[in-house]
Amino acid sequence: MSHVSKAIFATSAVATAIAGLSTGATAQEQDKCFGVSLAGQNDCAAGEGTTCAGTSTVDYQGNAWTLVPAGTCETMELPAMADGTPRTGALEELDRDLPA
Repeated sequence: MSHVSKAIFATSAVATAIAGLSTGATAQEQDKCFGVSLAGQNDCAAGEGTTCAGTSTVDYQGNAWTLVPAGTCETMELPAMADGTPRTGALEELDRDLPA
């Protein structure tokens, strides 16, 4: 295979891979899910006391959100709260597990 043919083949392979990645990323709908991220792992716009991505300070902070595949937010398995109450994600801000 000539150098030109190898270059064309490599360029084509990279373009195909990039096209596949971008198609997969846009094919999945996502929801903002509150109360499911660990401290410091939220996506942008957490609640009061935080400024943006990675600034939540409490695990499962109720006013901090992260993007999850659509339809999975409220069915994610999360550990129970300290008092044994089940913990679930929500599509709206929660008043639980807020920083002191």
